Amino acid sequence: MENKILVFGHKNPDTDSICSSLVMADLQTKLRGKEIIPCRLGEINEETKYILDYFKIEAPKYIEKVEEGQTVILVDHNEFTQTVEGIEKAKIDTVVDHHRINNFQTSEPLFYYAQPVGCTATILFELYTINNIKIEPKIAGLMLSAIISDTLLLKSPTTTEKDKKAVSELAKIAKIDIESYGLEMLKAGTDLDKYTEDELIHLDAKKMENGDIKYVIAQVNTVSIPDVLKRKEKLETEINKEILANGLSLFVFVITDIINSNSVAIVLGDRTDAISKTYEIKDNIAVMLGVVSRKKQILPLVEKNM
Repeated sequence: MENKILVFGHKNPDTDSICSSLVMADLQTKLRGKEIIPCRLGEINEETKYILDYFKIEAPKYIEKVEEGQTVILVDHNEFTQTVEGIEKAKIDTVVDHHRINNFQTSEPLFYYAQPVGCTATILFELYTINNIKIEPKIAGLMLSAIISDTLLLKSPTTTEKDKKAVSELAKIAKIDIESYGLEMLKAGTDLDKYTEDELIHLDAKKMENGDIKYVIAQVNTVSIPDVLKRKEKLETEINKEILANGLSLFVFVITDIINSNSVAIVLGDRTDAISKTYEIKDNIAVMLGVVSRKKQILPLVEKNM
């Protein structure tokens, strides 16, 4: 991969992170006339495996670090705490994201394109349109899948009109029935039995910083919160290990019911007040009715209360 531009999403990648890496590589390869390499910074979850199998697309190459001076493109993230080792000395060429901007700096100018939409793939769809680049059916399928995943079939409060429009157009190109495909795809991601408790708390975990305070908000989707809570004691053990090992002040493990659009969180650490100021915590559990979005509902709450 010498002299190749690498594109990747965040650590502990979710569907948007993987799909957007593949899509951005396709877009930039067509725009620049040279191959851009899609990469990933972690294992692929069951939902994403379902998508890649469905469209018969190879997973991005796994990398752990980048060398000094390596040119990179970031999608679906910008925070250095969530990205590849060596990012401080890499050349960040482009960022396409839909999250807050935090813990991010570069030594050179770059192309930075961010919008408050439900999914990075929605922004990528716009970039294809702006640049008059034809979207192939498989690429449309990847973008469609990412938006379905991040917006929970357009039911999340993060959903915007741009997301809805993108889904409608992409479904036509990919020739996909949104409801039937989307539900099967989301269900594939709720099969959590194969994971150990340690794997579960890292499956979709994002490390954050607020001044000197370090914390993690992790999230898993399910169709049965009680089934996940049967493992509560073992999950708490692994969470406490993570807190001690990484000097965390707070670890919030969010279990989201994708059918009823509610969440329950296991909350541990010495700054649980960041949650308890808003939600009552009993036996390390906070019930969050109507909460499904880490980015729009949980993260702003934690930041506000710290």
